Amino acid sequence: MLSWDEEVSTPSATPALQPAGAAAPRERAGAFDEVALASGAAAPGGASSSRVNIADKRIINGQTDVNQLVPFKYKWAWEKYLATCANHWMPQEINMSRDIALWKNPEGLTEDERRIIKRNLGFFVTADSLAANNIVLGTYRHITAPECRQFLLRQAFEEAIHTHAYQYIVESLDLDESEIFNAYNEVPSIRAKDEFLIPFIDAIADPNFKTGTPEADQTLLKSLIVFACLMEGLFFYVGFTQILALGRQNKMTGAAEQYMYILRDESMHCNFGIDLINTIKLENPHLWTPEFREEIRGLFRKAVELEYAYAEDTMPRGVLGLNAPMFKSYLRFIANRRCQQIGIEPLFPQEENPFPWMAEMIDLKKERNFFETRVIEYQTGGALSWD
Repeated sequence: MLSWDEEVSTPSATPALQPAGAAAPRERAGAFDEVALASGAAAPGGASSSRVNIADKRIINGQTDVNQLVPFKYKWAWEKYLATCANHWMPQEINMSRDIALWKNPEGLTEDERRIIKRNLGFFVTADSLAANNIVLGTYRHITAPECRQFLLRQAFEEAIHTHAYQYIVESLDLDESEIFNAYNEVPSIRAKDEFLIPFIDAIADPNFKTGTPEADQTLLKSLIVFACLMEGLFFYVGFTQILALGRQNKMTGAAEQYMYILRDESMHCNFGIDLINTIKLENPHLWTPEFREEIRGLFRKAVELEYAYAEDTMPRGVLGLNAPMFKSYLRFIANRRCQQIGIEPLFPQEENPFPWMAEMIDLKKERNFFETRVIEYQTGGALSWD
């Protein structure tokens, strides 16, 4: 079973859309036209038409052909892609009948518990769409290592599955869709988190944005850090803890089971992102300036404040054996770990994890689901061993 440290360790406004009628921007090192192919012109990014040299590949600003997956240089990215494929699941596989009965029962849940569920869904139904937009409209265009692009394609699909899962829960419980899906506009604690994230999507989704200068490369690196370490690696954890705490009390077991799968996916996304960040640092050490590190530290502090405000909003009173102050320690503990993973000194010394049971939720493979609903293998049939 993975420990918490193993889970977080590593081996290494809506985005602006292209104006109507504007010419489609060409990918910097991406697809090239048939005329160039027919004429024997240079491969994308200015490289010659000779075969790809593994030593020439780069995470950003690469000049090799991004359409050629092999030879592999970043094998860790390919291995993570294979791992995510093995962890495929779909929301409809989860039985929601017990959740429906509990939600319809006026005595089934307290008002505080219902508030937690609605707030959670209100944040998550749009959060994964923001993550997907960041990948599809921004990050993917600027990453020039095809192994890493392969993972990003899978990650974007998983973000779609997560959005589907939250919609499936909303639909199953017959919640007011307009209330839940508009929460990111109408609930201040949710809106504040999204407003923090959106500028980092807009910056790299701008069709005129191109990497290749220290300033632009730092802009991309900053966006990667925000989404890997702060969105997927911090902003999701209050909600995960709350819903899984419900599941531990045999409440909302279908929703909690889906959150377990999503937590597993997001942990892999976070770890991939951290590997990506650290590799960019190794290949571009000039980007990791003291001033840049201090700016990142400030973003971490702000993210902890925003997520703690969200914790206070979702649970104004103690519930499920939890209370908002417990989350202050938890978020600081997570922030310290994320800082360490990318080579920044911890911001909050000596913080400890008040929820050690959350580490157990990371490893679902071959474990009996604590909801007693079914045995979780959490792998596709082709990846299972029948020995």
